[in-house]
Amino acid sequence: MLYNYYELQRWSLEPMRMAASQALSVLDLPFNPLRPTPVGRITAAALESFEHSTRPRGKPAFGLSHTTIGGHPVKVSEQVIAGDAWCELRRFVRETERPDDPRLLIVAPLSGHYATLLRGTVREFLPDHDVYITDWHDAASVQLMDGDFDLDDYIDHVISYLRLLGPRTHVIAVCQPAVPVLAAIALMSADRDPAAPASMTLIGGPIDTRQGETEVNHFAKRHNLDWFRRNVIHRVPFGRPGFLRPVYPGFLQLAGFLAMNMERHIQAHWQMFLHLVQGDGEPLAAKRAFYDEYQSVMDLPAQFYLQTISAVFQDHLLPRGKLFSRGQRIEPAAIERTALLTIEGERDDISGLGQTRAAHDLCHNLPETMRLHSEQEGVGHYGLFNGRRFRETIAPRIKAFIQAHR
Repeated sequence: MLYNYYELQRWSLEPMRMAASQALSVLDLPFNPLRPTPVGRITAAALESFEHSTRPRGKPAFGLSHTTIGGHPVKVSEQVIAGDAWCELRRFVRETERPDDPRLLIVAPLSGHYATLLRGTVREFLPDHDVYITDWHDAASVQLMDGDFDLDDYIDHVISYLRLLGPRTHVIAVCQPAVPVLAAIALMSADRDPAAPASMTLIGGPIDTRQGETEVNHFAKRHNLDWFRRNVIHRVPFGRPGFLRPVYPGFLQLAGFLAMNMERHIQAHWQMFLHLVQGDGEPLAAKRAFYDEYQSVMDLPAQFYLQTISAVFQDHLLPRGKLFSRGQRIEPAAIERTALLTIEGERDDISGLGQTRAAHDLCHNLPETMRLHSEQEGVGHYGLFNGRRFRETIAPRIKAFIQAHR
């Protein structure tokens, strides 16, 4: 019922949002004497803040139409090269011939946000890599007849895409997919699959959540799986393609993200209001761009969500050697030819220090020359794959690692 109440609230706010938009357009009419006054500026800021915060959001666009190579602008287009009801493998095609650039698969998290959250990650690798990304679909848009989706299906998708791209591909897994990506590569390595990637980079991922525990880990442990099933799993309401599909709604995930740093988010919205009053367009645009992306969320398939909670955060199956996929045990020790880079952030409040680094203990048959760990001082979770520190420090380190293991 909670999902239905959420939809009812959203629909009930729509007339008020439209009224605020109309009032704002009247207030912004040329030569309106009220607009430049303090009362006019505050009124306009309040109306625009309300309209922006209640605006319905769908999937954002990547919007990466150009990159710069050798100091020259190069056009970029998107091409879907594989896909099904749950995911599309999207390639960013550069209009230039660079056959020697490494082929890079970025595996986006299926954790509430769209793959466009990694827009900055993609942008940074476009000049010197042939970039592909997993673009997961909103579970609310997947019809019941398309079946369920679980952790095994996620692993299957990674293996399928790696085989499609072929040998010597490089992989980056950001956050949640660190576990299924490591599992997929372990299975491929055990089978001596020639398409096993040349390198994998795991960024802020929950390989072993017994290390560096965060509030996310504590919350998962304080509640049993039945609690999650009863309290956070809901049916998609009427009016959406996935009607009656059991999901973990994106709005609940967003509420959880906001609650973790509520004071900071309240302060950010107050600053946006002040920027509107003062007419500070540039800082306002930057903050709004972030929140437009941050508030664009999607539903997760219930089976995948519950299995991830159980296997990764409660039972720690991968580090304990008890994770199976399609009846086959996941053995990271089988990885002997895929180089491993792990990256953690000192201030990561989602995947704490040590959780990603644990992959090195599991891949103990990899030579020391084929593995590297990097800890970023003062960097939080989001900063591991976006922002200035990512551009200036983290991305160059990943690129150097990829070049060293081509």
